[in-house]
Amino acid sequence: MKHLPIFLSIRHKPCLVVGAGSIAARKIALLLKAGADVSVVAKNIGSEVAELERQGVIRCLVRNYEPADLTGVKLVIAATNVAELNAEISTIAQAQNIPVNVVDNTELCSFLMPSIIDRNPIQIAISTGGASPVLARLIRSKLEASIPSAYGELAKLVDNYRENVKQAFDNVDLRRRFWESVLEGPVAEFALSGRMNDAQKMLGELIQSADPDPEYKGEVYLVGAGPGDPDLLTFKALRLMQKCDVVVYDRLVSEPIMELVRRDAEKIYAGKASANHSISQENINQLLVRLAKQGKRVLRLKGGDPFVFGRGGEEIGELIEENIEFQVVPGITAASGCTTYAGIPLTHRDHSQACIFVTGHRKIDGDDLNWAMLSHANQTVVFYMGLDNVQRICDALKKHGRDENTPAALIEKGTTPAQRVLIGNLNTLPGLVKSNDVRAPTLIVVGEVVGLHDQLSWFKPGNKIL
Repeated sequence: MKHLPIFLSIRHKPCLVVGAGSIAARKIALLLKAGADVSVVAKNIGSEVAELERQGVIRCLVRNYEPADLTGVKLVIAATNVAELNAEISTIAQAQNIPVNVVDNTELCSFLMPSIIDRNPIQIAISTGGASPVLARLIRSKLEASIPSAYGELAKLVDNYRENVKQAFDNVDLRRRFWESVLEGPVAEFALSGRMNDAQKMLGELIQSADPDPEYKGEVYLVGAGPGDPDLLTFKALRLMQKCDVVVYDRLVSEPIMELVRRDAEKIYAGKASANHSISQENINQLLVRLAKQGKRVLRLKGGDPFVFGRGGEEIGELIEENIEFQVVPGITAASGCTTYAGIPLTHRDHSQACIFVTGHRKIDGDDLNWAMLSHANQTVVFYMGLDNVQRICDALKKHGRDENTPAALIEKGTTPAQRVLIGNLNTLPGLVKSNDVRAPTLIVVGEVVGLHDQLSWFKPGNKIL
């Protein structure tokens, strides 16, 4: 995070704008909207700024800027067309710990002016850190369309009853649960449809009849986080990620996805790597039950899909035995997501009429896999968690009849910016792992469809093909 987003109160506080052109006028308008006492220093006053002075909402000093103008000021904006003057203002202001913004020069700013969505008292600020104000405005326009103006009235309604709710519930968690039920229920629907009197009446009745010590029943959300790209999450997954009280997450859940989980949710790491389990599966099952029995909404966040090598069945089996409510949200499994981003179709009428997903971390020399079936031609076989056994996987397939020249791929960190795709065959694949220092998570894909990668690759097309 390049900047700390904060909201600064400047109501009735002296703020200075140096410069009086059209850009300065836009900055002045924002300061006035926030209730600031605005003074402008400029040798030449533009028409827009002159009109604001005529209206009596700002004070203009028609002269050159002087360092003494910063005395007593709580915030300053440098909006002149003289780079040296802007730099001087920034240096002096920062030396005096005065927040300063220099138009079109982020390096000289101690704060940035974001693109703003105003649903008073709700405010949403969007910033690209100065990289692209135009992009920030485009994002704002998209959000504007999806956030009804009535949200401001709903926020005012909630604000009016905050003290009443504090008196009804002396516990922070109980208050939060109450407000969540209000904001996801008919009170909010009344407010958003403009029926404020009905919303106010219903909210008052809910507070009056509220149980000061309600018993909340816990629930578990078993959610698939997909292979890594946060854009592949479902809407339902996002909603439950924002609703949970605690999240129990796996090693394969990417950091950008964890950033989407509710900020104040308790986070418990339950990742597993080969021969290194932070929490055993049995203990995870018991943890989910214990947390739910405490009345918490538990997000069990798993990479890929919970029911594809995710032990989701084991976890909900225990929840059923303990009579715990749960929901299951599918995710895009790694075999589908990673091969798609690698430009490798799992099926193709000319090359593959079947697709098989296999766990590759079990002992290859045992009889737990049907190698004769896995070695058929004209099918795609995807091995999960098989990196440590890549040599034995290739040897077993060749031993049971698969041609040694069958194309094979390694997809490392698929769907993420760090994705690598290495192409070889059953003979060369183990060597590619060693020579390229391939690390987990990596999928192994075997089949004629791998040969289509060079033609169909679309994500990060600069990947090196070996």
